[in-house]
Amino acid sequence: MYKVVLVDDEHIILDGLTRAVPWGDMGCEVAGTAANGEEGLKLIHALRPDILLTDIRMPNMDGLSMVAALRSEFPRLQIAVLTAFRDFEYAQTALNLGVCRYLLKPSKLDELYEAIRTMTARLDALPPAPADADAESEGDPAAGNFIVRQALDYMQAHCAEHLSLSDVADHVYVSQWHLSKLINKHTNQSFFDILGRMRIDRAKALLSDPGLRIHAVAEQVGYVDVAHFSKSFKRLEGMTPGEYRDGLGK
Repeated sequence: MYKVVLVDDEHIILDGLTRAVPWGDMGCEVAGTAANGEEGLKLIHALRPDILLTDIRMPNMDGLSMVAALRSEFPRLQIAVLTAFRDFEYAQTALNLGVCRYLLKPSKLDELYEAIRTMTARLDALPPAPADADAESEGDPAAGNFIVRQALDYMQAHCAEHLSLSDVADHVYVSQWHLSKLINKHTNQSFFDILGRMRIDRAKALLSDPGLRIHAVAEQVGYVDVAHFSKSFKRLEGMTPGEYRDGLGK
């Protein structure tokens, strides 16, 4: 029996899906339900289901990032979206990220049954899952690329703050370990190398203002210690912040 998780912020939908679908006849069982995306993610990590039927537009949740995160960490997971959100580009992106079906509410039962049969058929065709979960860690390439782009955009917007790998991982709904691996794979750099470069690039722009002292520049780009800032700047630019500023005037 394939394990199914249902996620929707409308309780009437959850109840209807649980009761109206002959899950047992389709080789499935509902292992759990969740009323929002955050609960759904926790449930999926705990239960590791085979099939997910979910809304994609829920409060406090970026549905596309959630789908990408799940497809990246759990490449065997089959996902069908059931939503009232009618947007072609959004639906196309979801399908490109590996969603099996994008169904619009109110969906007909025969469409729902077809989606479930397609997902179970895909699962039937997969080779047995390896005992070592790390063997699945590469995940779906499109999903991994989507996550890395989302992570880099978030880092760029918040690089001047006290930003940790954990903060960024939470934003894109994956574990720290998985995000670190994805960043290394897609950029050939570490999280800290990329963050350091973003901060130094921002510092170079600020150093063009002679009215800003170097310690103020360091603080504005996220460094608590000016000595650490100077060391990092010299490692990346081959000169100190002061030498860089002097060169701007020539």
